[in-house]
Amino acid sequence: MPEPAEAPDGAFDAWRPETGWPRLLATAAGNCLLGIGYGLMMTALYAWRRPKGVTQGLAWGLAGFGVFFAAPGLGLPPELPGDFAAELGARQSWWLATALCTTGGLALLGLQERRVLRLLGVLLLALPHLVGAPHPPVSGGLAPETLRGQFRLATLLSNALFWGMLGGVSAVAFRRFCPAE
Repeated sequence: MPEPAEAPDGAFDAWRPETGWPRLLATAAGNCLLGIGYGLMMTALYAWRRPKGVTQGLAWGLAGFGVFFAAPGLGLPPELPGDFAAELGARQSWWLATALCTTGGLALLGLQERRVLRLLGVLLLALPHLVGAPHPPVSGGLAPETLRGQFRLATLLSNALFWGMLGGVSAVAFRRFCPAE
């Protein structure tokens, strides 16, 4: 079993919340800010292509789920603390490339009429998975495999609920507060 890498002195001296309520509140605040950012991004999309109703908002939410969770999760599934993982920079680069390729691929598939552009969209969707995500030489971690599976299911369901709610609610709010001209 590989040993954790030694960190240089002072590498982890940055602020981090104490265990318990401070950590819970910091996590909740971070998640709220991230949700607000995604909501603003969704609103910008609605300014470009006004949703006809909640169903179209749900479709945009499904696209967000695919771009930011499902497609990257196919190559880099959610990890528990203590899981063995590839180098952070490589994982972040692959995640970003996957999100960008998925965005472009879905846009070409959903918004273009020409067959060649739709084919390019399919290729963009497949590209990061053909390249492959970075993985550690040994898989696993400190937690039992059943816990890892439960965690992945919980993150899948919570992300699906988040993106569905964000898409639907933001579409209704946009139509109410930004009337058509």
